[in-house]
Amino acid sequence: MALVALHTPNSLDPRALRAKQEKLFSILRGLERVMIAYSGGTDSAYLAWAAARVLGENALAITADSASIPESHKRDAAAFAQQFGIRQEFILTFEFDNPDYVKNAADRCFHCKDELFNRLEEVGAARGIPHIIYGVNKDDLGDYRPGQNAARIHSVRAPLVEADLSKADIRELSRLSGLPTWDRPASACLSSRVPYGTPVTVETVKTVEAGEEAIRALGFRQFRVRFHGELARIEIAREELERALSPGMAQAFVQIFKPLGFHYITLDLEGYRQGAMNEVLGLTK
Repeated sequence: MALVALHTPNSLDPRALRAKQEKLFSILRGLERVMIAYSGGTDSAYLAWAAARVLGENALAITADSASIPESHKRDAAAFAQQFGIRQEFILTFEFDNPDYVKNAADRCFHCKDELFNRLEEVGAARGIPHIIYGVNKDDLGDYRPGQNAARIHSVRAPLVEADLSKADIRELSRLSGLPTWDRPASACLSSRVPYGTPVTVETVKTVEAGEEAIRALGFRQFRVRFHGELARIEIAREELERALSPGMAQAFVQIFKPLGFHYITLDLEGYRQGAMNEVLGLTK
């Protein structure tokens, strides 16, 4: 596929991007039939698009229908798949039935991905689809992500890593390919809003989801609601923090979170940062 001749940031070489994308296409072509663990975020959307472009009907994007995934994300994932002609299905996952997931230790993500990959393996066995792929990129390898251990155990392939694609590469290739997900804010499951050691429940994540949807309705783009029992800690991206610090916005936050059962509402002055709950672990990977 030839890329559209649009402006590419100076830090990214258009020819190198083309080469990486062609390498990705070649990897996918060699797999022949795949299921994509598809959340609808920037990385998995690009991977699903690439797989569908190369493999057509032999690429199936599967999205977990879990309470830990915001309903708005599920809708966005379905809309993207429909827009670009990607075969997509939802499957139920049951991680909340697993006590090791609910207790929310530092390896919670492992149990989530283990459940997802178990369900995908069942689909693959029933339909004769031999390969599962997922959208981890090479930048993710330096973060603490127990889900990658589950991927190794289940022999799940990471074609974006194999093609040496970084997050910036994926965003730019997505932009050049006309994918609306190219600048989508980073996202993570709702359970990631709960501190390690605090049990994670369906009720808790749905409360967080309600709060985040209300903040989104206020016009904020990048944020998280961190659940601390009676206290809600709101992280807002630094470039949006000034607006969040106004007295009027403070009152709006109170009106959102008090009815959700929080006694205290606080705005984190460090702003949004990805993986904030991992800070207490003292780990980088």
